[in-house]
Amino acid sequence: QVQLVESGGGLVQAGGSLRLACAASGSIFSINAVGWYRQGPEKQRELVAAIISGGRTDYADCVKGRFTISRDNAKNTVFLQMNSMKPEDTAVYYCNALIVPTYSLTEYDYWGQGTQVTVSS
Repeated sequence: QVQLVESGGGLVQAGGSLRLACAASGSIFSINAVGWYRQGPEKQRELVAAIISGGRTDYADCVKGRFTISRDNAKNTVFLQMNSMKPEDTAVYYCNALIVPTYSLTEYDYWGQGTQVTVSS
């Protein structure tokens, strides 16, 4: 079994920072890509940032220059550093990963349970 667990959410004032972590555990052969998504109140889920196995990163325009995605391969953990936060960043943040388990040659799509981020004005 493979599991993703997010942590680091909370309440922060506008202009402040938070660091989210997504830890993958279980029978993992490889992690090919990881993305952070968010879903605000009455909004559709959107991709915020992504990192692929080669280290390339990509960001939504609304977070470029403020958010940074990074990974610790040894710990199977991906981080999302969020700086200069705005009230519109308020959302539930989800981790998504494309993982090949050790018991299969197939890549599967996994989601974490989500972590609430609230930015007060």
